[in-house]
Amino acid sequence: MGKTLDVARDRAFDQTKTVLPAEVARGTYMQNAPSLQALKLMHLMIGTAGGRMADEVQHQIRLSDIRKIDGMRNHDRASLTPLFGELAAVVLTHDDPEKMVVTIGGLLDEAKIDYRDEVGGDLLVSWWFRRTFRSMAAESNHWAILDRQTVFHLGSKYSVLLFQHISSLVKLDRIEAKTFTVPELRAVLGVTAGKLDRFANLKAWALSPAIAEINQLSRLTLTATPNKIGRTVASVTIGWQVKDDPTPAKRELQGHSAGRKARRDGSVEAVAVAFPITGGIAYSERWLDIKQTAGCNADNQKIASDFRRFLADRDIARDAMNIEQLFEDFCRKIGKI
Repeated sequence: MGKTLDVARDRAFDQTKTVLPAEVARGTYMQNAPSLQALKLMHLMIGTAGGRMADEVQHQIRLSDIRKIDGMRNHDRASLTPLFGELAAVVLTHDDPEKMVVTIGGLLDEAKIDYRDEVGGDLLVSWWFRRTFRSMAAESNHWAILDRQTVFHLGSKYSVLLFQHISSLVKLDRIEAKTFTVPELRAVLGVTAGKLDRFANLKAWALSPAIAEINQLSRLTLTATPNKIGRTVASVTIGWQVKDDPTPAKRELQGHSAGRKARRDGSVEAVAVAFPITGGIAYSERWLDIKQTAGCNADNQKIASDFRRFLADRDIARDAMNIEQLFEDFCRKIGKI
């Protein structure tokens, strides 16, 4: 039995931390990376299972307990069902060079949502982990200890995947940086084939926002240094340091998300808001101004629907830190068509 389970058992009563096997934390082991909300659900499931994550047993949590968590408060049966579907589609690949065996399996065996007490305002959620995940957890000797509040406040799947990956490396002796080829970085961030193909787009819409958000909300400070061959970026070196004083990050976690972008940018005028969840932007001065500044004459209803589809395809939250810049860039592109 590996050391990871011992660490998880020792922290069984610490509801502020989740012990994640490094094999899961490092996204290169994971294919079909799920969306932001599904990743948060995965962290909650593993944290709930704790030292029993390798056991072939049923794990349970009530919806009322899920809703106590910031970032998970609005879930119900309809929203949880597709998230479990995403987690069931996750593929875990583990290469054991000593045994010379590659294992391909999954994370989730089966999940059930018991809604017999739905009228009373609660549901019972239960699940079983698949054999591959359980074996991976049982044999793991490396782990990431993640602050749950940080994970549940991050605003994109790119931020969560990068945060959990780097967290699994932080305690390695004399290592304060890691170099990723661009394909490896795409795998770590969970960027699917055909999306963000140019490095400039990968940096602008995934890497840079993720690093800025992690730096603001976590105990870590990350840096990214592109390494070029000629004029082409061949790899990126990501460095990290543990903050001497995590107080500002804790204060950000306790504050309202609406002001985070302004504080991150050092601006007192800009205030981050979420893009409308439905409808157009005809009665929203903020989004109309951005659209007009970009020189776009598209229909207000259509451009709102198209932008929401754009965000969904890239697993970007509607209140992401750079949501206004993303909308402006989107409007400029539409305006040129």
